[in-house]
Amino acid sequence: MSAPNITLSIASTQNITDPSLPSKIHTVSKWYNLGSAGCTGFWRDAALVVPSVLFVLYLGFQAKRNLKKLSHRRSYVMISYYALIWFTVLFNLAWSLLQEWQCAPGKEIAWNLLSLFTESGMLFLEISLVAFLLQDSYASGLEALARTFIVSGVFVAVDILLQVICIFGFGVPLFIDNETTHRGKWGIWFTHTLILAAAYGYIAFVHYSKWRDKLPPRPAFYNYVILMFIINVTALFAIGLAGIGVGFGHWLSSFIVIARHSLYLPFLYIIFLADFFKEEDWLLDNAYYSEMKDAGFFDTDWD
Repeated sequence: MSAPNITLSIASTQNITDPSLPSKIHTVSKWYNLGSAGCTGFWRDAALVVPSVLFVLYLGFQAKRNLKKLSHRRSYVMISYYALIWFTVLFNLAWSLLQEWQCAPGKEIAWNLLSLFTESGMLFLEISLVAFLLQDSYASGLEALARTFIVSGVFVAVDILLQVICIFGFGVPLFIDNETTHRGKWGIWFTHTLILAAAYGYIAFVHYSKWRDKLPPRPAFYNYVILMFIINVTALFAIGLAGIGVGFGHWLSSFIVIARHSLYLPFLYIIFLADFFKEEDWLLDNAYYSEMKDAGFFDTDWD
């Protein structure tokens, strides 16, 4: 009877002292952190930094030709959006490179301000492009641009003010990825995303309803609206799950954040701006380009 006891004792000792067991647990924990912890995840940081760096390099290599094109065409609209793209891209690159700030002592204020500038730039681009292309008539490109920027600026200013109050007034960790249990954080992002989803959903609904004549006839643009509606509804679903503590919701929400910061700005550039810089006769058949040209996107505003 003693032999089995000795065997069990030896086996138990081996399980406790076997370095492979803690190593395996650490490996699993490490891979989980790589996917979920914003300040320690190598692959997460790589997914943010690599596309951002590549896009900045692409814009840099194209800058001389693009500036020459802008100078030749002299469109206030395109000059403004090109400058805004550069502003947002550089802030987004800094945001991607400085992910460690959200976990570094003494960097909370700097991280929150950087995140606010980055998010506000992306939101301003998103709102203003939609607002500009929804205009049915315009007196001039400059007038339409001013009207669009005023409306977009008001929405973004209100959004920034509310976020500043939440972050610095109530201590809500809006931009801290590791904070996954704060209900206030998920409630604010749920409301923010719900407003965007409702706006895109309303535009899509009107386009496919009997009131579609109230919107300008730009079918390719509405394909973009439908895509953004689907993305925001998916984000809404992810945030809702994360808010009640479901792990899949945290993962999906983090994935959407990564995709937004790594792919959304190149996506906007390709859809709305790139064709302006390579205009040829065959581009007139491009649906997005034709609709933007019809909206006054490329009008010459200088005499």
